[in-house]
Formats: sequence, C-alpha cells, structure tokens
Amino acid sequence: MLRNNPILECWTTLAALAAASTRIRLGTMVTATAFRNPALLAKMAATVDVISGGRVEFGIGSGVQKHEHEAYGYQFPDAPARTRRMKEAIEIIKMMWTQPRASYRGRYYRVEDAMCEPKPLQKPHPPITIGGIGERHTLKVTAQLADRFDFGYLPDIEEYKHKLEMLKTHCAAVGRDFDEIGKSCWPTGQILLSQNPNSLEEKIQRLNPEGVSRGDFEKFSFIGSPEDFAETLLPYLNLGVSNFMLFFGDLPETGSLRLFAEITNKMY
Repeated sequence: MLRNNPILECWTTLAALAAASTRIRLGTMVTATAFRNPALLAKMAATVDVISGGRVEFGIGSGVQKHEHEAYGYQFPDAPARTRRMKEAIEIIKMMWTQPRASYRGRYYRVEDAMCEPKPLQKPHPPITIGGIGERHTLKVTAQLADRFDFGYLPDIEEYKHKLEMLKTHCAAVGRDFDEIGKSCWPTGQILLSQNPNSLEEKIQRLNPEGVSRGDFEKFSFIGSPEDFAETLLPYLNLGVSNFMLFFGDLPETGSLRLFAEITNKMY
C-alpha cells in the first residue's frame, strides 16, 4: 500500500508487462531488500528478463518505510544494518546471475550451491541501480556494486552535485572509476504540462489533493510549459545524467507525457 492507496505487487506486474510489451524497459525504483530473499529475487528478476527479451532494469534499496516493514512482519534495523543487508543481497544476486552455482555465507543471508537457470539474457547481468543517499553507508555500496545510482528526489541541483562529490569520494576509496556508474535524477515532484494557462489551472484544481495547500502542491511540482520543463533538465544533462525519473501527475491521461515527448524529440 502507498499512502493507503491500492497498488499492485511490482514483480508480478512486471512479468505481465513483459509479456504485453516489446520495447519499453521494465524495472523497480526500487525493490526493498527485506521483502524478498535475495536468491529468490535473483530468480524472479532473471525470469522477467527472459520473458521480456532482456529488458529488465534492476533497482534495489535498503528500505526506508518502517511501518510497511513492520506491518508485513519484516525486521527494520537501523540504517547501517539495512545497508549491510542490502550489500549482501546484491552480492548474492550477482553471483546467482553470473555463476553456474552460488554459495555465500554472510551475516544476513546464506545460499549453498544455488542455481539460477535460465540466466538473465542481458550480459553480464541486468543493470543494477542502487537507490539511496546515505553518505557514509549507502553511497559506499553504490560505489562498489552499482551500475547506476538513484538518489531519489532532491530539492535542487546544488544538493545533487554534493551527492555526486560524495559518491566520487567513495569511488576513489574503493578504486572504482566514477564514470562507470550511470547517473539518474529526479528533477522534481509530479509534472503537469500544457501550453495553455487555463488548462494548467484546471489540472491544479482537479489534482491538488484535499488537505494539501496550493502552495505546497506547487512547491513540489513542476507546472508549466513543456519548453520550460525541458530547459530545467539541461543542467542535469550537462552533468552527464542519462536517466530521469519523471512522474506525470495527470496519468492515466497522457497529455503531459505526450507534450514532453514532443518537445524532447525537437530539442534533443
């Protein structure tokens, strides 16, 4: 459940989408480590990669929703312990994807002579995105094991640059080339686009949740023209960002999404 609204379980949904699509890439931003045994998760993700013809984007994080963990009966230790648990899980998953059989004895997880067949179609394995911004623990694991990072939503580009520098420091400490890690970005909260101010006002009136002030709604949203929104992405593109996490607030209507696709095709 997300904010007490119904939501489908992600990996079974991805399997259905894999069978019903041919081009889009499929993944999670991000799977909480504790919710699935890592050996089983490796098998689940490999299965979706095979079904989809090699289109899985594997996102994983240490988990941050205490209530959700406790409601489902999962332990929720402190942040350093959750990050160590995530690190073990990723190491097991990578072994399961790349080795004929995997054996691993860690503090949190163990596998013995475990198989994952068929292997993912993507080689050496589906790209792994690690979600989180903890500077002492999470970014260290990101430097060690991630193919891409996901900092989540940050309020401004200066904070984003700061996190990049922290990640760069961890990469140097572990001997990892910082430029090997793909950059992603959440540049804003939800996005509402239109060329018509009256249309934007209608979207605000319709979509602003009850109990949320208009000021707060606008503070954490981008509301404007597609050209203006495309311009806000340029500073991140100049930093080497290759993937953007975008939430169009009027979905399942596709008005904002279509306008964004049209303007980016023209500009980029």
